[in-house]
Amino acid sequence: MDQQETDGSFKSRDEQHILEHLFEGALWNSRLIVLLAVAFGTFSAIVLFVSGSLEILNTLLHSIDFTHMEVEHTEILIGIIGAVDFYLIGMVLLIFSFGIYELFISKIDIARQGSVFHNILEISSLDDLKNKIIKVIIMVLIVSFFQRVLALQMTSGTDMLFMALSIAAICIGVFFLQRLKL
Repeated sequence: MDQQETDGSFKSRDEQHILEHLFEGALWNSRLIVLLAVAFGTFSAIVLFVSGSLEILNTLLHSIDFTHMEVEHTEILIGIIGAVDFYLIGMVLLIFSFGIYELFISKIDIARQGSVFHNILEISSLDDLKNKIIKVIIMVLIVSFFQRVLALQMTSGTDMLFMALSIAAICIGVFFLQRLKL
């Protein structure tokens, strides 16, 4: 190994063997395969946002439908919370798409021109991307749990106790996650 390789510098094209140059070029360009994940992740997020909006629209139309005189408030809440769930999962996919694009392809220059969204979309490492996604996934789980609690038919004191313990466990978990600055 020569001095140029050990000090962290790179070999020029003239110093490389032709096969080494071709292989490294192909290897470097293979990172572009993540564009598929970016495109389909973004498309999936759009589908989820539209689905969430349709869920809210359906819930609103059902709640003002005069053929169903007694619409339960829990049914309305379950529909709206289900839509929020769609939105949150869509956000996970957008954060994922932005993050892998910035990590593997290029920084999103247009996002860096303004100061409003700078901190939301800035991904500096795979760990940073993972942490942002984990935060939103935790919110998805909490919202899903809340939706299921609303739909639950409690028939005994034990059911109420387990629900209270579940809510307490979620609150404690969120408290510790905030303390860890995850």
